[in-house]
Amino acid sequence: MGHANAAARFAWWGSNEDILMAGQVAARLAELGIVLPVPAAPVANYVPYVVTGNLVVISGQIPMRDGKVAYTGKIGEGVSVEDAVAAAKLCFVNLLAQLQAACGGDLERVQRVVRLGGFIAAPPSFTGHAGIMNGASDMAVAVFGDRGRHARSTIGVPSLPMDAAVEVEGMFQIG
Repeated sequence: MGHANAAARFAWWGSNEDILMAGQVAARLAELGIVLPVPAAPVANYVPYVVTGNLVVISGQIPMRDGKVAYTGKIGEGVSVEDAVAAAKLCFVNLLAQLQAACGGDLERVQRVVRLGGFIAAPPSFTGHAGIMNGASDMAVAVFGDRGRHARSTIGVPSLPMDAAVEVEGMFQIG
């Protein structure tokens, strides 16, 4: 499924010290080689995001690419840790696509990544959930600089929708 290409494609983040000024999110995405996909439609009875006041809450995103789940199964049982990290990064890219839709196409409105929540499909003996979720967290900082630093929860689960290996949800402050 192109896992090696995905790992290479996301092996770009560098300095966490970047501070973004107004108008730089799109340029940063381009610099990182990230092209946002069309936001995925919900697969059940929910909405992809809710905007309330200055917060955008985005429903969990799985590692979809070209309409298919790119990483399926459980970590340690057919999915490597490296692929799981790439899956978390792809989930964050899909979060950004939903966030862009919620912001009327303007990611420059994002003032802060407030919180990310990660769900990692793994057997009970697996304990490396936090390292996998760092894939999404590192992406947040790579894209938004210090505005990307956030609170986070990560939990292991026995399964996820569509047999996805990882799911990430998010909360963002907008202006």
